[in-house]
Amino acid sequence: MSLSEKFIVLPFKKVRGNLAPGEMRQASNSAAAERIAAAMSSRFVGVAAYSVLVDMESGDMSSPRVLCQFGEIADIAA
Repeated sequence: MSLSEKFIVLPFKKVRGNLAPGEMRQASNSAAAERIAAAMSSRFVGVAAYSVLVDMESGDMSSPRVLCQFGEIADIAA
């Protein structure tokens, strides 16, 4: 199992009164993820930039860590 740190940005929207994740975007580093999240923040109920560990063999993501957040976000670790 080979783990690699990746940076993602995840927007959230309201669907029937609940928060739902939108389309995930990948970033090249933590600073880029924070810039993308800030730029997207006016268009969504919430946006968060995360650092995650990715198993390069299976593609599974684990250990999400919030780098920054704007507005309302859901717990993606659950």
